[in-house]
Amino acid sequence: MNRIGIIGAGAWGTALALIAGRAGREVVIWAREPEVVEAINARRENPLFLPGVMLDPKPRATAALAEAAGCDAVLIAVPAQFFRAVLADAAGAIKRGVPVVSCAKGLSPDGKLMTEVMAELIPDAVPAVLSGPTFASEAARGLPTAATLASTPAGHAVAEALADGRFRPYVSDDLIGAQIGGAVKNVLAIACGIAVGRRLGENARAALITRGLAEMTRLALAKGGRAETLSGLSGLGDLVLTAMSEKSRNYSLGVALGHGRLLEDVLAERRSVAEGVFSAAPVAALARTLHVDMPIAGTVDAILNQGHDIGAAISALLARPLRNEGELQPGG
Repeated sequence: MNRIGIIGAGAWGTALALIAGRAGREVVIWAREPEVVEAINARRENPLFLPGVMLDPKPRATAALAEAAGCDAVLIAVPAQFFRAVLADAAGAIKRGVPVVSCAKGLSPDGKLMTEVMAELIPDAVPAVLSGPTFASEAARGLPTAATLASTPAGHAVAEALADGRFRPYVSDDLIGAQIGGAVKNVLAIACGIAVGRRLGENARAALITRGLAEMTRLALAKGGRAETLSGLSGLGDLVLTAMSEKSRNYSLGVALGHGRLLEDVLAERRSVAEGVFSAAPVAALARTLHVDMPIAGTVDAILNQGHDIGAAISALLARPLRNEGELQPGG
């Protein structure tokens, strides 16, 4: 597994290119934007998506999707809402039996996991998921970072291919749990940001993180994942990071909403994608389909997509009947 293809040259895709390069791999990274290809190849930088970081060792950037898709392992680092379209374009170049790693943290618009989309489009590939508490800027600079690499044993070699002493992947076989954690934590981070923006206090944020973890775990169990996965890096670890830092796109968006700004105005001034905005509706819909009680995620969906007033939505959430804290089954 010497040649790693990375599809998507946003902040996380670029950081992964650096990680793989430091681990001694040859890296080919695909970018949709010609100016990104030129900047990476000519100047060893990606100022559009990862400013201030020199790309050393330098990956080779390409505008030809098939070049990145034809490698020994393929990491797909595009937002979840674009995953299906990009994978469909790349599918013909992906070799049979090659590990294909979803690095997206969200659900597709129709509520499917990224590995479910893979099974439809590239059934001969080895599905894998890379998730966890991973701010791209820190990982790109070589700061210590740990993540979950979930796959069948055939895909666990990707962990060895990426490990470089500063990036530490832990392997798992729970692909469902790893994906549910990555999708739901972004929605919960928006909730935490709203609470901070409304000056509801640190008690409220701690409650949202804890009860949000219970929601995340219930959904994973109902979908076929395992509770212990949600207590690990791709669940609790990622949730804590995303819900506690202004570096988080989802948290900072929630803060802006809590301050009274309009969603469309916040999105219009950003180039980067806050995946929780696009995952809130599919997460809430999946919860309804699986009969899982997820009041926090449902409240975020109502605020983002149904025009609910933030103050009224918070009041309704706090007025819910009292529950047994230990209930993790779908209706709990």
